Amino acid sequence: MVQARDLTARRQAGDAARRGGAGARPGWPVLAAFLAPAFGLYTLFIVYPMLSALQYSFFRWRGTAQAGFAGFANYQDLFTVHGEQLGRAFWHNCLIFAGAMLVQNTLGLLFAVLLHRNRFGRRFFQTAYTLPYLINPLVIGLLWKLLLSDYFGVNVVLREAGLGGLALNWLGRPELALPVEIAIFTWAWVGIPMLLFGAALAGIPEEYGEAARVDGASSWQVFRHVTLPLLTPAIGLVSVITFVDTFNLFGLAFGLGGENGDPAYGTDVLGLLFYRMAWRADGEVNAIGPSSALAVLMFVFVFGVSLLTLRMLRKREERLS
Repeated sequence: MVQARDLTARRQAGDAARRGGAGARPGWPVLAAFLAPAFGLYTLFIVYPMLSALQYSFFRWRGTAQAGFAGFANYQDLFTVHGEQLGRAFWHNCLIFAGAMLVQNTLGLLFAVLLHRNRFGRRFFQTAYTLPYLINPLVIGLLWKLLLSDYFGVNVVLREAGLGGLALNWLGRPELALPVEIAIFTWAWVGIPMLLFGAALAGIPEEYGEAARVDGASSWQVFRHVTLPLLTPAIGLVSVITFVDTFNLFGLAFGLGGENGDPAYGTDVLGLLFYRMAWRADGEVNAIGPSSALAVLMFVFVFGVSLLTLRMLRKREERLS
């Protein structure tokens, strides 16, 4: 009887604590009060512009005045009038994404593994690799444009070192400009996958690797068959972030090649094409319509591919578990 009364008293005390004592969860009014400011800002600066762009894309415009319902005419003009520029810019975004996945994320994983195994200087290198990400992409593009010019930086150092043959017109030749843009993008953003992979590595129990080594596995076999599969969630997250970043690229490309993606549209991307269509219409009075259509298509494409990728990765994680 005494034990039963004690158990009942403990349950009553626990119920009282959950209802209003320390550690009780806040009710919906409290949560709504805290979430309302963030939700209001998100609606004002994200949701409203997206819905406005969707609406604008179905109308023809005369400057900033609506000229009547256009249906899908703006989308048709996007693929006919601007089809060549659209295809080229989209292809460049795809190449930048492929280069970032191959080089940037591979280096990020390599740096994360090295820093995970060697604690000496970890904080310094994490800060050094992540610092460029904190700088405005436009500033990075302008700085590298100066460093790669014929009068400053890399070419001057090469000539002074007697390697004038390697002093190239890095941003003046179409066949070099895009690889240079990919390399700069990789340099600027490599710190983010490094940090994400590092956090994922820190969450893998060391017992898994030790058990594999006891069974005779080499370091590469442990990484290939134990560590890498357990990094699947981090790899998926990094892939989606890289995809979104590369298809939203604007500041870096603008700093390197200007609004036209010079030379000869060699560094052109979808963000620059949208900028030209919206703000440098060259006498086109219906600039808002096609540019809004492009913004809607970019959102649908990026959101759709990201959602599909996350679902595929989630299914893969379920199979691994």
